[in-house]
Amino acid sequence: MSKIKTKFACQECGYEVPRWLGKCPGCSSWNSFVEEIEDKRTGKGVRPISSRDNKAVPIGQVKSGQEPRMSAGMAELNRVLGGGIVPGSLILVGGDPGIGKSTILLQMSHFLANDQHKVLYISGEESTKQTKLRADRLGADSDDLFVFAETDLERIELEIDQLQPRVVVIDSIQTVYHPSVTSAPGSVSQVRECASHFMRIAKSKEIAIMIVGHVTKQGDLAGPRLLEHMVDSVLYFEGERHNTYRILRSVKNRFGSTHEIGIFEMMEKGLVEVANPSELFLSERSKAAGSAVVASMEGTRPVLVELQALITPTSFPSPRRMATGVDYNRVSLIMAVLEKRIGMLLQNQDAYVNVAGGIRLDEPAIDLAIAVSIASSFRDHSTLPDDIIIGEIGLTGEVRGVSRIEQRVKEAAKLGFKRAIIPNKNVTGWDHPQGVTIIPVQTVEEALREALGG
Repeated sequence: MSKIKTKFACQECGYEVPRWLGKCPGCSSWNSFVEEIEDKRTGKGVRPISSRDNKAVPIGQVKSGQEPRMSAGMAELNRVLGGGIVPGSLILVGGDPGIGKSTILLQMSHFLANDQHKVLYISGEESTKQTKLRADRLGADSDDLFVFAETDLERIELEIDQLQPRVVVIDSIQTVYHPSVTSAPGSVSQVRECASHFMRIAKSKEIAIMIVGHVTKQGDLAGPRLLEHMVDSVLYFEGERHNTYRILRSVKNRFGSTHEIGIFEMMEKGLVEVANPSELFLSERSKAAGSAVVASMEGTRPVLVELQALITPTSFPSPRRMATGVDYNRVSLIMAVLEKRIGMLLQNQDAYVNVAGGIRLDEPAIDLAIAVSIASSFRDHSTLPDDIIIGEIGLTGEVRGVSRIEQRVKEAAKLGFKRAIIPNKNVTGWDHPQGVTIIPVQTVEEALREALGG
């Protein structure tokens, strides 16, 4: 009897080695190798999508046109998907446990079924009765919505062939297994093989497949990184479990803009979309010192959020620096500019910077608002409640131009802001909205003078 051979696969990138290693040579992750049984059988793998008759053609002869889309039933979800669900697409939805992944997909399935689209909801974590209980709470009851509790990939594929649905939901990819792969469900080999089969089904049958993916403790999608490269779209659910608001963010989309966000509120009967997120984030705005409002671009949508800073003297040799919702290194850089170019003595001050509302901002256009909020708290001088502050900061203290300034200022005008402190480079080339005074600045010192009066 032959000895069973094993291998070790990295759970982050799929790198395989014959023995256990502490650090992965492929992605430099620590303690990520898991033992798996090595499968030497041939014939296993992904069947090709195209036939042998398929030939290369000049790109000029390829027919172009807009992809037909199916409405997901929610304007916010359609926005994140780029306008709707494209037939034949493979979409990955990730998020923390209990954040609302299954809820929103079941709501979407209910709407599609009511719109005469046959939907197959495959649950690998719950029985059909458990899924029915959630469906009753959400009011999802349609004859075109089919529920199937199964984890065997071959049986799932057989059910798809018999039912011929337009949309398939897999909840979740970590519970599905291929019988010919000897490793346990959720392992790198199983996730890679199952995702490849679902991709082939989606492309060959023109069926939109939405896959739920678990996340790690660090917030990344579990399984090999290859999973995110294979799918057409990757959607992340963000938010705290004790908070009612959820943010659905698109980090990859082959059929639309990336970094689009949709705002939802978790209610008793499911997720309800929030039409005006800027008004939501500013609803509890503080007028105390250390607060500043910035217009940030999330995909194609401008969103107004409040930046808060708290500067307090420290009793320790090394002052504490904390940043929530913004890049910590960027905050340290801005504080260094304030010390060197403005003369603020922040070396003996603890600094805490926060984005109100739980959203995360990554673009450099929020630099000037961070600097103003820090200076406002340090000087204990409040900013004007009708000011919007936009701009990127350079290391020499200059304020650099930003993109899509017209959309940002127009969104601020809709919410009643009267003044916009923007980079001098962005003043010309667009129509200024009525009722908003444009204040151009070239340096951080000028911006602080205009925002804080000195």
